[in-house]
Amino acid sequence: MKLFLILGAINAFLAVALGAFGAHGLEGKISEKYLKVWNTGVQYQMFHALGLFIIAMLIDKFPSVGTFATAGWFMLAGIVLFSGSLYVLSTTGIKVLGAITPLGGVAFLIGWILIIVAAVK
Repeated sequence: MKLFLILGAINAFLAVALGAFGAHGLEGKISEKYLKVWNTGVQYQMFHALGLFIIAMLIDKFPSVGTFATAGWFMLAGIVLFSGSLYVLSTTGIKVLGAITPLGGVAFLIGWILIIVAAVK
């Protein structure tokens, strides 16, 4: 439980910091298109940081359900792959990195599906 609480807080902190960096540090340095891409990464990182908090609470309430921890690892992988690839794409313009983004999206979806599966059991 504690681990996912920490990971959620770290990712929420990073989402705020990266959002501010995008608004103040990247404005005028990258195109408007890539600034929107950056902001999408920030938005999804924050959503899934909150998801990690939810998972921490679920693990605390249902410690015998290992599916919740697996869901958390998928969400963390999604943040790294989805948001991380968008950050790098935005700042480098290397379009091939866009191929990694859907893998992160799939990891997010698996994480949420695992929460549903655990809740149904």
